[in-house]
Amino acid sequence: MTTKNSDLVANLEASPQVMNDAQELHGVIRVAQGNVALAAGDSTDDDIVMLAPIPSNATITSLRVGTDALGGSCTYNVGLYTDAGIVKDEDFFATSVADGAGLAELRYEAADLNTTGQKVYTMAGDSSDPGGYYYVAATFNATGGTPGDMAFVIEYVVN
Repeated sequence: MTTKNSDLVANLEASPQVMNDAQELHGVIRVAQGNVALAAGDSTDDDIVMLAPIPSNATITSLRVGTDALGGSCTYNVGLYTDAGIVKDEDFFATSVADGAGLAELRYEAADLNTTGQKVYTMAGDSSDPGGYYYVAATFNATGGTPGDMAFVIEYVVN
């Protein structure tokens, strides 16, 4: 039988102890949540809905999105944009999510498990923290065409 320690346990047991990043141990969860009323023309192919600004040094622990039925065979991706509206990774979190579903956990729908604990700027593909914010956004990749609501709840840690 073997025992494998996570970095959090190994850091605690090290002599001298190594401090863990507060985002990884004993961090405080913060929430960005809301509802976006979409008009009929807001859910066509390549339309973008900027959901929330998340600090570049945050760690996203949960990301839930849901929509009303928006018509047709409407689908959307969930990813990251700069605060200037430039796409960093359109489908980092989720790819081709079907409309008409209640809030669903999408944090790992497309993102690999090894992104757990990564800061948003790393998820966006940047090697250093530029500061500021990245926008979590839904980008439609198949047209809907009818009005409806999009709801989101994003939980993240910044300490």
